[in-house]
Amino acid sequence: MTDNNLPEQSQNPVKDPEHWATGDQPMTGPQASYLQTLQQQAGMSEDEFDPSLTKAQASMMIDELQQKTGRGTNPS
Repeated sequence: MTDNNLPEQSQNPVKDPEHWATGDQPMTGPQASYLQTLQQQAGMSEDEFDPSLTKAQASMMIDELQQKTGRGTNPS
């Protein structure tokens, strides 16, 4: 069986950020940069950026802002 025959979930399992082993570490530079871009596109002020977010918190906020802005989502 090839990977192409597996259900989509099996090919790319998604783990809830709250359960990441490194989720409590500071967000990465790329996360911070992308989060700032998404916040700007969502009409948020620069003051609303929280540099103290963890990797997991940043990931969840990115997911939320992607939904709000339509960026980073696949069109159906």
